[in-house]
Amino acid sequence: MIEEHMTRPWLAHYDPQVPPRLRYENLPLYAFLERSAERFPRRTAVRFHNWSVTYSRFKTLVDFAAAHLKASGVRAGDRVAIMLPNSPQCLISYWACLKIGAVVVMTNPLYMEKELVHHFTDSGASTLITVDLLWKRIAPLRPRLPLARIFVTSMADCLGFPLNFLYRFKARREHGLPAIPYDGHSVFPWKTLLSRTTPEPAHPVNPHKDLALLQYTGGTTGFPKGAMLSHANLSANAQQCRAILHSIRDDGEVVLGVLPFFHIYGLTVCVNFGTLIGATVLPLPKFDPRETLKTIHKYKPTIFPCAPSIFIALLQQKKLEHYDLSSIRYCISGSAPMPTAVMERFRSLTGAHIVEGYGLTEASPVTHLNPLEGVRKPGSIGLPFPDTDAAIVDMEVGTIPVPPGKVGELVIRGPQVMQGYWKRPDETASVLRNGWLYTGDIATMDEEGYFFIVDRKKDLIISGGYNVYPREIDEVLHEHPAVKEAVTVGVQHATRGEIIKAYIVLKEGYSATKAEIVAFCREKLANYKVPKQVEFRDELPKTLVGKVLRRAIREEEERKGPDTSELVE
Repeated sequence: MIEEHMTRPWLAHYDPQVPPRLRYENLPLYAFLERSAERFPRRTAVRFHNWSVTYSRFKTLVDFAAAHLKASGVRAGDRVAIMLPNSPQCLISYWACLKIGAVVVMTNPLYMEKELVHHFTDSGASTLITVDLLWKRIAPLRPRLPLARIFVTSMADCLGFPLNFLYRFKARREHGLPAIPYDGHSVFPWKTLLSRTTPEPAHPVNPHKDLALLQYTGGTTGFPKGAMLSHANLSANAQQCRAILHSIRDDGEVVLGVLPFFHIYGLTVCVNFGTLIGATVLPLPKFDPRETLKTIHKYKPTIFPCAPSIFIALLQQKKLEHYDLSSIRYCISGSAPMPTAVMERFRSLTGAHIVEGYGLTEASPVTHLNPLEGVRKPGSIGLPFPDTDAAIVDMEVGTIPVPPGKVGELVIRGPQVMQGYWKRPDETASVLRNGWLYTGDIATMDEEGYFFIVDRKKDLIISGGYNVYPREIDEVLHEHPAVKEAVTVGVQHATRGEIIKAYIVLKEGYSATKAEIVAFCREKLANYKVPKQVEFRDELPKTLVGKVLRRAIREEEERKGPDTSELVE
């Protein structure tokens, strides 16, 4: 058994302020907002362009939205899909759902038809909260979706004058906004949720049993499935973040919300953790390097959770020296390894603590982080969180721990680990064994308890900080009438980090260009899943039984070194 070999060498390398174990309060996640509103009623909770709201007023808006959701028919345990960019509406919707005991289903606004149908039908979401810009994508699918009610907002709904007026004018001119068929029965305007009403008490929640979130992920197989995260899972992870980031205080921190809130990393570190410490959250609807620099310069965030690709993009901006980035004191980096040169340059500009970590959706997501003050080892994901056990086990049996320095599969156990996969008991059993989460990542641990990710057990690609499973892209490529065979891999690019590259064999007598292939994928996949490079070949390497050898192609690309060729946009 794994437990018989546990030594936990990492405990000796925690910062002195970090306890090995925490006392967790048995409270629903919504209590984070209630407490911050009580402690910091006049502190700004959310700032969005020229609109801001105090914690006291923000809680009132959440209470109104919760009461109206309940009045519309949403009940405890119902799944509510939130398909919104980072915005005040996204935050209000999230906390309102949690207050009435609903289960949030965060939905990527970039999803296309196939992805949306699976997402909504698998979760059984009966309610959707979305934005008018996405109506054209949702409307044709309604007969195929289980949605009983849809609430539609505009980005202008949380902008002050004159930006709200200017936004609506620009949106109509550039996007030709559709007429939303509000009927008061199944389609409602956002203002319905925020109209004055009598707030109701929060729904009584059993934090350890009741779900707060269905967060969809490919897990270890690539088929999207909902990780069932309870109130206790998410609450514990936020409290663990506060413990390990011990010098972050409840004294008015400002969190830059550039990570998408529909992603578990952004939701936990920006929203849950930010609310726990009573921070001001600055939501950015999309990542634009120049706008991000302007926001930092103007609103002075102190905490900057992000991915390495964001750092790289910011450092490549012209006139970078014109922006004051010195307000940033803490950078929390995850989703991919941070190049040392990038880390050092950003540290020189900000003076910030830059700490790298590791996590996965099934663990709410953070499990490891480098210490704030202690030794940070290049390439390491750091030390396990308090109350989090981690081990490296053999990749065959999966129960025999390997010695320090040896390669094996990373397994994790802790209060942040999910309850299982939604409606998938077999797949749950394959990744949750005897209380341990099998991550599918190949890693090592050194003598001091620092962990290092070596490779991915499956063929996961990390593109722009998002998990992308090549099998899904392969299936789309095979739908193209000219494609005979196709395989997708992640390759290193000199300026873009890891990018998606498709290798294609065309049918005899057919032709296609790289641009045509990319355009075809863009119609069926979210943009971050669309291949950035396409290579046509006469044949693909295969096994004796005809299975395409994806690993052989990836190894071939690795031998070439980082790609420097142009990308197909």
